[in-house]
Amino acid sequence: MLNFSANLSMLYTDLPFLERFAAAARDGFRAVEYVSPFDHDKHTVAEALRGAGLAQALFNVPCGNWAAGERGIACIPERIEEFRFGIPKAIEYAEELGCDRLNVLAGIAPQAHDVELLEKTFVDNLRFAARQCADKGIRLLIEPVNTRDVPGFYLSTLPQAERIMEAVGSDNFFLQFDFYHVQVMEGNLVENFRRLHQRIAHVQIADNPGRHAPGTGEINYPFIFEELARLGYDGWVGCEYVPEGPTSDSLVWMSAYGN
Repeated sequence: MLNFSANLSMLYTDLPFLERFAAAARDGFRAVEYVSPFDHDKHTVAEALRGAGLAQALFNVPCGNWAAGERGIACIPERIEEFRFGIPKAIEYAEELGCDRLNVLAGIAPQAHDVELLEKTFVDNLRFAARQCADKGIRLLIEPVNTRDVPGFYLSTLPQAERIMEAVGSDNFFLQFDFYHVQVMEGNLVENFRRLHQRIAHVQIADNPGRHAPGTGEINYPFIFEELARLGYDGWVGCEYVPEGPTSDSLVWMSAYGN
C-alpha cells in the first residue's frame, strides 16, 4: 500500500494553515508536507501535527521571500550566508516535528552570474547542508522544478540533478522526484524513476496539464503506482496538486489505494 502525504500549501487552502492538518487527517492522510512552517512557532505547528495524528513527511529549508516570487536561494552567490544561517533553523523545526527529510529549492538563477559560479555556489551550499543534516539523522534532498511554471529555475532536469549529486558527493544527499515536473521537462517517467529509485527519498504527484489531481490528465498514475510498489518504494507520496473544487471532492482517486 502506498503512503500518501497531503501538501498543505496546495490542498485545503480554503482553511487557515493550522486547520488544514485536521482536515487532511479526516480525509485519510497519514502525513503532511508544505512549502514552509517558518511563519508559525514550531511548537504551534507540532501541536497541530500531533493533534491530528499525522507524520511530517518533508518541508523546505528557508527559501527566501515566497510571496515575492522567490523559489529558493541556494544557487545565489550573494545569499550564501543567508542560506547557511537557515539550515540550523530548518533542523530545529525538523526535530520538533519529527521530520527526517528536508528539501532544498535551488532558486531562480540570477542572470548576472555565469553558470560555473552558480553551480559552485549550489554545490558548496549543499555540501554544507548535507553535513549539518547528517549530524542530526536528517536526509537532505533536492528537487528539479520545471521552467514552464517557474521560469529561470536553476535546477530543472534530472541530468542536471545527477551531475549536482555527483559533485556534492554525500551519502546523505537524495533526490525528490516530482512526476509532474519531470513530465513537463522530459517525460519518460517510469524509466527515469527506475534508473534513479535508489537515490529517491521522496515522491510528489500531480497530473498534466493543469497540475490537477491524478486521473485528470495525461499521466498514467495507476501504472506509476504499480511500479512504485513493485520497486519497493516505501516513502511518502506527496499530493502536490491544485484541486478543481473542494480538496475532499478531489480525492476520489485515492480510495483505490487504501486511503
